[in-house]
Amino acid sequence: MPPRTGAVPTARELAAATPATRDRYIDLLRVASLAVVVLGHWLMAAVTADGKVGNLLAVVPRLQVLTWALQVMPVFFFVGGFAHALSYRSRPAYAAFVRGRVRRLLRPTALFAAVWGAVALAVQLAGAGGGLTGTALRLVTQPLWFIGIYLAMVAFTPPLLRLHRRWGWGAFAALAGGAAAVDGLRFAAGVPYVEFLNFALVWLAVHQLGFLRADGRLGAPWALAGAGLAGAVALVAFGPYPLSMVGMPGEKVSNMAPPTLALLCHGVWLVGAVELLRRPGTRLAARARVWRAVVAANGVAMTAFLWHLTAMLAVYGALPALGVPFPEPASAGWWAGLPLRVAAAVAVTALLVGAFQRAERPGARHPAARGAGAGDAGRAARMTGSSGAATTTGASGVSGAATTTGATTATGAAMAAGPGAWGAAALAVLGITLSLLGVLGLSMVGYGGLLEGHAATLIAVPVTAPQALALTLAGWLLVELRR
Repeated sequence: MPPRTGAVPTARELAAATPATRDRYIDLLRVASLAVVVLGHWLMAAVTADGKVGNLLAVVPRLQVLTWALQVMPVFFFVGGFAHALSYRSRPAYAAFVRGRVRRLLRPTALFAAVWGAVALAVQLAGAGGGLTGTALRLVTQPLWFIGIYLAMVAFTPPLLRLHRRWGWGAFAALAGGAAAVDGLRFAAGVPYVEFLNFALVWLAVHQLGFLRADGRLGAPWALAGAGLAGAVALVAFGPYPLSMVGMPGEKVSNMAPPTLALLCHGVWLVGAVELLRRPGTRLAARARVWRAVVAANGVAMTAFLWHLTAMLAVYGALPALGVPFPEPASAGWWAGLPLRVAAAVAVTALLVGAFQRAERPGARHPAARGAGAGDAGRAARMTGSSGAATTTGASGVSGAATTTGATTATGAAMAAGPGAWGAAALAVLGITLSLLGVLGLSMVGYGGLLEGHAATLIAVPVTAPQALALTLAGWLLVELRR
């Protein structure tokens, strides 16, 4: 069937246009890691009849060991590092790189934040902000912390790539050593607030492993997995770190918020594990049906992630209306109803994705609308997901593998671009900073207590939901600006 000129391409058409050189396993990892995160959130939710949402892992503590396999957010950030390295080397101008990496992230995020802001205002004006509805207003924005961390990774990619070009594994070791030093100051010396530095050091260290993967320097994955797992086991067994690799209600120390050295070791073990599965994973992703599914999922992955908690809470909210009692978390009835609740959450998420997915892929046109060619095939492939230029050799014939020459050229091009490029870069920096602060603020404050001026502390500054929403939208608009 010939392509539909000018139309938004289907997953089948995009899959067919994918260059053979694309690293499809990276795209598979991106989809799989987000899917596991979403499923984990659905499984962990322990909702009670009074509208409170607890954590199943707190109800059944022996299940916490499962987080050592199911806490896969490090895999997503590792994939991001790989994609950012290749993308920056193909777009060395800072503003173009930032815009290209975050537009598909910020557009659905801005829409999500604005829609929920309007819903929250209407609900609270109607006086209906109690019970599960009030809980939903507080919880739905919590996953936005991930968006904030990812935005920071994009912003820091150019300087971290320069460190990587010069020091290689040494750059990762410096970040990991910094994370270890922070934990030492936190637990041994009792230095206040120092632990928050690990939001950057731990996640950027995992991100740095993606750079090494892009260079083909991530050899001996069995050693990486073994060292990471051994380190995490030792730290949990003999150190102050909890067993769970996700945050738990009421715990004095969390491996997630802020991240710890134990979580970094966990991330290293997971990166080694997925690299050990690289060959069978690559063969799986090469299958036509699997690749079409990966392409389709990548096209809506961020929209699904943003709205999956909304879907879950909608399912629980519908139970009383259907005359279904809330089962006691972890009871036999709770486990028996779990498959149906998850299936319902999948269906509601699909409806929400259908309603809001356009924000994630605006203006996507089939390559035939621009004339078929190698470059167009490459652009079509990059539309499959935010892993971007995840190829071993780009459609233009320029090697996507990270080289010192490529990185030097990228830096030189940015420096030589002139005053206009510096102005565009300044706008990009301001935009991504405002967006980062906005989404982190929303993740902390939520939309509960909107009319009462409820606030949360963000970097020692109180922030309300309207202020955080304004920051998010202003940052998004600045990123969208072109000079």
